[in-house]
Amino acid sequence: MTKISILGTGWLGLPLAKALIASGNIIKGSTTSENRLDILEKNNIDPYHITLTENGPNGDIHSFLNHSELLIINVPPGLRRDPTINFVAKIQHLIPYIEKSTIKNVIFVSSTSVFAEQEGFPLISNKTLPNATSNAGKQLIEAEQLLQQNKNFRTTLLRFAGLFGPNRHPAQMLSRRTNIKNPNAPVNLIHLEDCIGIIKKIIETSTWGQTLNASHPDHPIKVDYYSEVCKQMGLPFPDYNFETTSKGKTVDSKNIMKVLDYKFRFKL
Repeated sequence: MTKISILGTGWLGLPLAKALIASGNIIKGSTTSENRLDILEKNNIDPYHITLTENGPNGDIHSFLNHSELLIINVPPGLRRDPTINFVAKIQHLIPYIEKSTIKNVIFVSSTSVFAEQEGFPLISNKTLPNATSNAGKQLIEAEQLLQQNKNFRTTLLRFAGLFGPNRHPAQMLSRRTNIKNPNAPVNLIHLEDCIGIIKKIIETSTWGQTLNASHPDHPIKVDYYSEVCKQMGLPFPDYNFETTSKGKTVDSKNIMKVLDYKFRFKL
């Protein structure tokens, strides 16, 4: 039994919390919405109303962290919605609270967007250095470094590819869109249940201080894959731009399968 604090109990965090409770762990969960506190409590999650800001966390962050051994940071940067957000500052101001708490280990849920898309679709291994050019990618890289370089706790970086699962698939967002770039690039996706399974494995095997890239090992071509998924879901097909050279990447999950002895459960 491990006492775990999950910062961010949304689409991934809530089912993750449920799965960890089912495995016998004690869970504290945070939400930025007061309306969701009852949902957490009904699922046997100790609820906290906490928001990370560029000036420091709002809410009872001390109680949220105290008496827990593990912190899972599952907070998206939110830069697509607001490019002016300083996500790095939010993490900088969170770290002193972690240092003063009982937290020994951290899992930081990051993204494979820390790797730039390139011609030739380079293979991204656990040894590949992040090279993002986007604002969101650069901020994630800096946040990763701040956490993993801190000597007061051990941080495992978990970079997920595109998430999909119940009531959520990228095809739903791509449908009806026009002039979509990179039609010949490989797809990098991971199912919600595999995300949960990998996090559980990290905890069970005490895999701390590692950097793990997580994507389903199959990488179909974007235009073929999303057209087929849209067909299956009865959605209009996306319209692609074939005039420019496709850029992308191929995220290799061999290391995560080896280190964690993990077998992916859900096909694309």
